Amino acid sequence: MRKLLFAGLLAGFSTMALNAAQAVEIEYWQYVFESRVKAMDKLIENFEKANPDIKVKHTTFPYDDYQTRVIAAKMAGNSPDVMQLFYGWLDKFVAGGILQPLPTDTFPHDKIESDFFPITSAMKRGEDYYGLPTAVRSLALFYNKKLFEEAGLDPKNPPKTLDELVAAAEKTAKRDANGNLTTAGITLDMAGQDHHWWREVLIRQYGGAPYTDNDRKVTYDSEAGEKALKFYTDLQTEKKVGELKFMDEGQAAFRAGMAAMTVDGTFRLGAFRTIKDFEWGVTELPANAEGVRSNYASYFANGIGANAKGEKLEAAKKFLNYISSPEAMEIWLKEVGELPARRAVAQTEANLADPIYGPFLRGLDYAHTTMFVDEAAQRQTAMDMVNRVVLEKQPVKESLAEAAKAEQTIIDDAQ
Repeated sequence: MRKLLFAGLLAGFSTMALNAAQAVEIEYWQYVFESRVKAMDKLIENFEKANPDIKVKHTTFPYDDYQTRVIAAKMAGNSPDVMQLFYGWLDKFVAGGILQPLPTDTFPHDKIESDFFPITSAMKRGEDYYGLPTAVRSLALFYNKKLFEEAGLDPKNPPKTLDELVAAAEKTAKRDANGNLTTAGITLDMAGQDHHWWREVLIRQYGGAPYTDNDRKVTYDSEAGEKALKFYTDLQTEKKVGELKFMDEGQAAFRAGMAAMTVDGTFRLGAFRTIKDFEWGVTELPANAEGVRSNYASYFANGIGANAKGEKLEAAKKFLNYISSPEAMEIWLKEVGELPARRAVAQTEANLADPIYGPFLRGLDYAHTTMFVDEAAQRQTAMDMVNRVVLEKQPVKESLAEAAKAEQTIIDDAQ
């Protein structure tokens, strides 16, 4: 009996060892953002349970190092099998041979175009898609209800127009006896989401357009662009309701209860839900005086590495198919707060009526998606433009013209 039992155990261990040996391991990379990392860990756990023959190694890097790491891995022949990338990095990743087109046997184009929000087309070049998002983002105005009440504002009636936004910022901003800002009426953070707010929202609300020719011709060196830039920089130079680099980052100031308002994206919901000291709300980005609204929509997509072949490619296809599935999107919404990239999953009655998700979903209806050629470099031109006005006292019109020229060079050099 003991011999039979021992033989059975050995057979069991042998089977387990054989299964382990036969399991395919693929590697998934993304940048470090706590709620996103936790959500992906949960998705990987679910995927591995359903696919015991596939193991997924989850590797993360700091955001500022991420692109460099991906490019270095490609040069060294060690690219991840599936990777996350910002949609604005696509041209760089395709030109660098980092991604392969999504196989149409698993990802047919007609299904992508019928099921996903139209902004997913930013991942298409020529006849090929190179990635799919799990979630999409839009912008909204977060506001601190406690600071609103202290300033005599109704927290149930957040700003609906740009004029109301400025008025609320003026009432909630605080300074000490020496004139130092202690509470911002609104955060000013061009390195965060404000460069999108200026580019795709304010410029359009002043009657202009940031680009033409499929975002390859810079057109914000205009009267509308000048008015939009003046509105933004006046928040510090004239209205004195916020300051660049106040508490280093806008989201940090808001989380600390030291900013009454901040413009940010759906991806911030997971972090802001940990706030214990005050209640916050979300509202659509304010309209202009004529009721014109605009928004900026974006996303991080997941693509398959160019070096994935054979059984690794098949495993990568299965994994990407799962993390872009309705089930994965529901988990991502709950864990991260980003909106599902599939329309049917996002636009439910419950989500549209939700006081948090609703403003972001409504923003998608009138959002624009900038087709960057080099997102980091183009963002830097906007940051430099504002710094010249606020810190160096350069005239708005001159700084705007300098930024437009610099960004046009970036775009032209990339073509």
